[in-house]
Amino acid sequence: MEPDTPKTVLITGASRGIGAAAAELFAAQGCSLILTCRRSIEQLNENARRLSSQYGVLCRAFQADMGCEAEAEALFSNISGLDVLINNAGISHIGLLAEMTADQWRQVMASNLDACFFACRAAIPLLLKKHRGKIINVSSVWGSCGASMEVAYSASKGGVNAFTKALARELAPSNIQVNAVSFGVIDTQMNAHFTEDEREALRQEIPAGRFGTPQEAARLLLMAAQAPDYLTGQIITLDGGWC
Repeated sequence: MEPDTPKTVLITGASRGIGAAAAELFAAQGCSLILTCRRSIEQLNENARRLSSQYGVLCRAFQADMGCEAEAEALFSNISGLDVLINNAGISHIGLLAEMTADQWRQVMASNLDACFFACRAAIPLLLKKHRGKIINVSSVWGSCGASMEVAYSASKGGVNAFTKALARELAPSNIQVNAVSFGVIDTQMNAHFTEDEREALRQEIPAGRFGTPQEAARLLLMAAQAPDYLTGQIITLDGGWC
């Protein structure tokens, strides 16, 4: 394990995609893992068992809707120590804003922004005990430049970016770093709604000529967790030169 790799890592939304890839990479570094998902608990339990067996690390899986205050608090009642929090859980919504219901809007905001608030609020006392720690929020390039047909998602990720910058200022005196990783198009199930023609058109817009992989996203998360303490309040972008 690298000397600056944290010992205990909480990754939300870890049953698939970026979260699952990050869990694999941190486990390979010898970290103890706390993994959450909202629905796919059987898959998460299977992932946790495999990681524990393959890498010889403690790996616990919990089903929790991190956008629900009570469920987030219940999760943290099982956690006594923490080195890094990765707020990865989130959902997207495709459609015209004029056709979006209030419930759909609230669900996106709860999953993508409220979840950061509930998790950070609960994690901060654990990090303060050690007078160190890292909080990494998963954002999107749409949080900076906005996407047509994804207004709620863009707004929620813009909120994550502002949340990150403000909390970083608040926690810097306590030696706790808060950064966000802003991803472009990563080839995960979240983007499975695109047709092949749409995927090809999107690829042509990206200077790198391809989508990013969950493994590349996971490596950036690990880099953020291992970064010097002077790195805080930053929105770090991985998008193949797109935005």
